[in-house]
Amino acid sequence: MKNRFLTLTILFVLLTVAPNTLAIDYTQWNLPEGAKARLGKGAITDIKFSPDGTRLAVGSSIGVWIYDVQTGEALNLFTGDMGSVYSASFSPDGRALATRSEDATIRLWNTNTGKIIRKFTGHTEPVNSVSFSPDGRMLVSSSREKTIRLWHTKTGHLITTFTGHTRPVNSVSFSPDGNTIVSGSEDKTIRLWDISTGELITTLRGHTKPVHSVSFSPDGNTLVSGSRHNIICLWDISTGKIVRKITGHTDDVNSVSFSPDGRMLVSGSEDETIRLWNPNTGELITTLTGDMGRVHSVSFSPDGNTIVSGSYDSTIRLWDTNTAQLIRKITGHTVIVRSVSFSPDGNTIVSGSRDGTIRLWDIATGKPLIRTLTGHTGPVNSISFSPDGNTIVSGSADATIQLWDITTGKISRTLTGADYVYSVAFSPDGNIFVSGSVDMIIRLWHTNTGHLITTLTGDMGAVITVSFSPDGNTIVSGRVGKTIQLWDITTGKIIRTLTGHLGPVLSVSFSPDGNTIVSGSEDKTIRLWNTNTGQLIRTLTGHTEQVYSVSFSPDGNTVVSGSWDNTIRLWSTNTGHLIRTLTGHTGPVNSVSFSPDGNTIVSGSWDGTILLWELEP
Repeated sequence: MKNRFLTLTILFVLLTVAPNTLAIDYTQWNLPEGAKARLGKGAITDIKFSPDGTRLAVGSSIGVWIYDVQTGEALNLFTGDMGSVYSASFSPDGRALATRSEDATIRLWNTNTGKIIRKFTGHTEPVNSVSFSPDGRMLVSSSREKTIRLWHTKTGHLITTFTGHTRPVNSVSFSPDGNTIVSGSEDKTIRLWDISTGELITTLRGHTKPVHSVSFSPDGNTLVSGSRHNIICLWDISTGKIVRKITGHTDDVNSVSFSPDGRMLVSGSEDETIRLWNPNTGELITTLTGDMGRVHSVSFSPDGNTIVSGSYDSTIRLWDTNTAQLIRKITGHTVIVRSVSFSPDGNTIVSGSRDGTIRLWDIATGKPLIRTLTGHTGPVNSISFSPDGNTIVSGSADATIQLWDITTGKISRTLTGADYVYSVAFSPDGNIFVSGSVDMIIRLWHTNTGHLITTLTGDMGAVITVSFSPDGNTIVSGRVGKTIQLWDITTGKIIRTLTGHLGPVLSVSFSPDGNTIVSGSEDKTIRLWNTNTGQLIRTLTGHTEQVYSVSFSPDGNTVVSGSWDNTIRLWSTNTGHLIRTLTGHTGPVNSVSFSPDGNTIVSGSWDGTILLWELEP
């Protein structure tokens, strides 16, 4: 009896605790082969409530995330071979989810299992929008190829194709009675289509810029549209005329939607605001703000009491409709990761992103270690730890360099004087650091004082990448002008210039013994050079797009490269042979680096995630 009670107790604990544990440990979900953890959840592209209002489907650059609305916890991640997911739509019963992605296909997912039910193929260019009919029997999609297609949900068969738009179709939706489809296009028109006949009913003209979003009112009598010229239009369906123009946004209107009772209208804009409007009068009810960046997706919950928004800062926000107060933030998503680096002890990763933020990640947990560091007003292009691990230097497109105190997470110093900063790196002793920028100048700075020590000038284009030699006496730089230059720190003179690349040099690094330099270029090649003679040792080929980042392993026997072709490759420095190709990122790989012990590689990508790869012993 005692053993039976113990068994039942363990079973109860597993059933109650396991789901929450799974929900929290999202760093391990659906990892590509060879990866041991994923940091960050990718950039947000679309957000939709489930019909019962309990879940959110969040389209992202790596797949679809499912969240619990009440807790904000991630419940699942749907991934496949489709790359970024740009739109998601729940079926009316909530059992299926339709997604569109960059590969021109539509996928139907089982929301309970996360398995793909079927694929819809036929579009020849990326799909821009998908939506279910009210009864769930049909699915409508629009594409950059200017067509709209109607599909049978259960069979996946194409019912009909609507043609007539002269530019890509950005948004499609069914009328509440399911008899009509509305489409909004970059050709500045809105079109209404009869589902039973496949014929065009009417064309609505009035926008002077591309139409981004269209949606019916709950009673089906009115249509709302948002466009690139900051204006929201309300249309009378019976007459095809504009009932009202709503103004107030100061930039593109990306998303518009009626509340379930039709008494309110919500809009999200490039002007970084969300606005609630009275559709009957066109009056502004309230404006929701919160330092969130450009808003690309807004939607009402089924009961109309909550609004969900997705924005450029990669945070999901839930707002109370009645009070206009922020209810909850769901964080962890990130935009394009420009640079990643290990701390000297190997326990922390620092990443710099296109959104101007710097994040510190705990390797053991995959969670942000300290906080998100904010201060730059432009993309963070390059970051580096000081050798003692106490300081981070960052270079940004905002033309500033910032030094950060790791303990406090505060900026210790902001340095100005350089133009758009491409690259920064500490010297081996940490006393100085170097920066390269678009103004073709290499600058040496004193770490403790922030004073400019000297400038190294050349005339071969912007300095994209810089790095110190292991002894700290030499700097290597790569330029837009396809050259690599070696500089003497003491004299500030060029020691030698290495030529051979056929495109801009995007990344350079010394081997641990300082005898070899590796370079990656826009010409899709990696080259190994003899530091002492400047002679080319060998050229490594295999990447199909430009090589953004290259780095040596701590023992110098391996080079890792990251490329625009979305892959990471490992090469033998002795033979030049390709050892292994790592795939799993859904966007270009901007930055790669070995851990201090050489057992792990970290990669940062345009897909907004960081992957940790465990190397075989």
